[in-house]
Amino acid sequence: MPASTQSAPNLAALASLAGKKGLVVGIANEHSIAYGCARAMRQFGATLALTYLNDKAHPYVRPLAEQLEADILLPLDVQQPGQMEATFAEIAQRWGRLDFLLHAIAYAPKQDLLGRVIDSSRDGFATAMDVSCHSLIRMARMAEPLMKDGRASVTMSYYGAQKAIEHYGIMGPVKAALEASVRYLALELGPKGIRVHAVSPGPIRTRAASGIGGFDELLERAAAQAAKRRLVDIDDVGVVTALLVSEAARALTGNVVFVDAGYHIVG
Repeated sequence: MPASTQSAPNLAALASLAGKKGLVVGIANEHSIAYGCARAMRQFGATLALTYLNDKAHPYVRPLAEQLEADILLPLDVQQPGQMEATFAEIAQRWGRLDFLLHAIAYAPKQDLLGRVIDSSRDGFATAMDVSCHSLIRMARMAEPLMKDGRASVTMSYYGAQKAIEHYGIMGPVKAALEASVRYLALELGPKGIRVHAVSPGPIRTRAASGIGGFDELLERAAAQAAKRRLVDIDDVGVVTALLVSEAARALTGNVVFVDAGYHIVG
């Protein structure tokens, strides 16, 4: 048969984020998983918009935004009316489009997070679900008109969504809902070329993780039982997330991608 005249794709270029513009939500400090992702995305060539939770968080996030040469830095507390709308309005005005979104926020009131699921309060459960899960749905809806010609959204989950992990408590059911939401968003947005994923990192010592009881034991168990016998770090998560929002992953959507050194296959 005659050789095809169609040129082979430039596979290296598919993994590049040069010329892409993305919103990263969830950086609290230099130890945040969202920061590891933003750093990888910037190294892949992306231009970034970053958010910070409040005035208390601003001094920690601003130096990181400067380091990443972020084009936009805005406050975003998803529980504050109007802040999410203002964020996407600014992106629409400044950029006119959005190529990718990273949602890396989660929260539960301390008394509900540290207690048993069966004892969780109605308000606490609703708050955890709103901040950690429904905020992704709201962001995806606001991003939809800005995402054209093949774009991607990624959120952060954890193995406790699929297995009962001691001390993970209320966040287990909430993350399970988040992973289910990813599948439905992928189905609904797929015809528009928008891909949606959840990344499920292994345990990493972040500020958010510090609120989980028995976290040191969880780290030790993960390192001992993971297939690769090691923990992962924010750079491990970052490079995978950057690839997921690139065109190299154009045929993937609706997945939960484990970045945990193989812990989920034996945990």
